[in-house]
Amino acid sequence: MIDHLGIKVRNFEASKKFYLAALGPLGYSVVMEFGGIAAGLGIGRKPDFWISQGEPSGPIHLAFASDKRAPVDAFYKAAMAAGAKDNGPPGVREHYHPNYYGAFVFDLDGNNIEAVCHLPQGKAKATAKKAASKKAAPKKAAPKKAAPKKNSAKKTAKRRG
Repeated sequence: MIDHLGIKVRNFEASKKFYLAALGPLGYSVVMEFGGIAAGLGIGRKPDFWISQGEPSGPIHLAFASDKRAPVDAFYKAAMAAGAKDNGPPGVREHYHPNYYGAFVFDLDGNNIEAVCHLPQGKAKATAKKAASKKAAPKKAAPKKAAPKKNSAKKTAKRRG
């Protein structure tokens, strides 16, 4: 499992603005920032995608997952409004698998950035609810073991004696 990844960008401030706009519909925000030259974006409090000022090493392909299709559409629209170039509008890509729903853009440095949902239309909510109910279900406590019995015959004998 990949914990986080980082890319170099030519213009840190412009790229930070771009990624905030493009990844916002997927729940991303800036979680950490260092000296105006590096920022970690993520969902919640953990950054898993880093950008930093520097010369990009070449175009790469990054795909961000979504558990619903609507955020994939919103990613594409927001990325295009933020200056991306089209590399494939939202839609099913059956050549990957029957439920592969993705949208592709080129970022400000020419990287191929994608948002993807692997769930069938209409199944995302049910799957999310099922996962949430598993998390919310109280765990059953393990049965307590009976304490070992002390030899009461010896105590009784001492009391009598």
